[in-house]
Amino acid sequence: MRVPRRALVGWSLYDWANSAFTTLVITFVYGTYFTKAIASDELTGTTQWAWTMGLGGIAIALLSPLIGASADRHRRRRAYLMVATWICVVATAAVAFVRPGMENAVLYALALVFVANVAFEVGTALYNSFLPSLAPKARMGRISGYAWASGYLGGLLCLAAALVVLVRPDPLFGISTEAGFNYRATNLLVAAWFLVFSIPMFLWVREPERRGEAGTDNPFAALARTFAKIRAYGGIFRFLIARLLYNDGLVTVFAFGGIYAAGTFGMTLDQVILFGIVLNVAAGFGAWIFGFVDDRLGAKATIMVSLVALTFFTALAALAPSVTWLWVAGVGVGIFIGPNQSASRSFMSRIVPPAHASEFFGFYAFSGKLTAFIGPFVLGGVTALAQSQRAGVATIIVFFVLGAWVLAGWKEQTAAPE
Repeated sequence: MRVPRRALVGWSLYDWANSAFTTLVITFVYGTYFTKAIASDELTGTTQWAWTMGLGGIAIALLSPLIGASADRHRRRRAYLMVATWICVVATAAVAFVRPGMENAVLYALALVFVANVAFEVGTALYNSFLPSLAPKARMGRISGYAWASGYLGGLLCLAAALVVLVRPDPLFGISTEAGFNYRATNLLVAAWFLVFSIPMFLWVREPERRGEAGTDNPFAALARTFAKIRAYGGIFRFLIARLLYNDGLVTVFAFGGIYAAGTFGMTLDQVILFGIVLNVAAGFGAWIFGFVDDRLGAKATIMVSLVALTFFTALAALAPSVTWLWVAGVGVGIFIGPNQSASRSFMSRIVPPAHASEFFGFYAFSGKLTAFIGPFVLGGVTALAQSQRAGVATIIVFFVLGAWVLAGWKEQTAAPE
């Protein structure tokens, strides 16, 4: 397989572009700002954020396979990806103009975050579906790892830019601090970052070739047919069940990492951003190193190692007696989150039927979001009942353990049937 280098660069740059959204909006900056400044109090804000992430997970689970099937049917993966990207960019920018104290601020903020997050995840499923057409199976692990490391580096640099320019008592370029606008303006930075760095993907990466004629049935029929046959594709069904479980834990970590650091350990927003920078460095390093491990030992082994480590470090975070121990736990989680995500993507890419890549990666997103609302709902519910964020964070461990248990019984195959 010979693919133009600029196509690989363009594809990897999309990871660089979109990681700013999860890093700043979902995990470290806006989620924390929402609980501190928009919501009535931090515990209520944590619960409201949890419900928004949960409802978003349901919408993503329902939409991703249908949109993926339609993209394959019409051979318009790139166009669908472009639309999803622009929706996310516009909704993210709009969040910046929801001020604390304005009427229905909570509703507006959460509604816009909901739309942006759903568009982001649908776009990510479509983006992932390009990997089988860009990389030979023997190098999928490292190429996926390079792109994921690129994503963490992009998120890191965007976060650093936010810290240097905006999240400070005297923002640069005369940016106002009234009503926390300098914090809210981080959403404008994310929107611009995502828009600009996604352009190479749309200019340099071709629509994947597909043998045969485009499908003539509707997406629902194609979806039903794929679901009926999915067990035949190299044990993919069991893998998707495993990912359905352990990804619940990852989604919850992303949604509440910054909130937990601020609420339980009293970190200020700029300290949370620094925490996020260090975790992104660790995650990028882990994704890069374990890309080679993936190609040598296999994606399943890489995922299993990451789940054992994530279980340990999440438990340490829940029990951490001081900010120092939280830093240790956070860096550990960061190192193994990257390999888990990258190896999951390369695993799927190795077994997916190329002609149905978008549709199957729609199921991949489906498996990651079908029950993704459970993790945030459980964390939010336990936090509210126990009046303790520590108790809520401890629930994440269950999802990692269950996912590892299901995946342990999977016998790895490297090719999908014809």
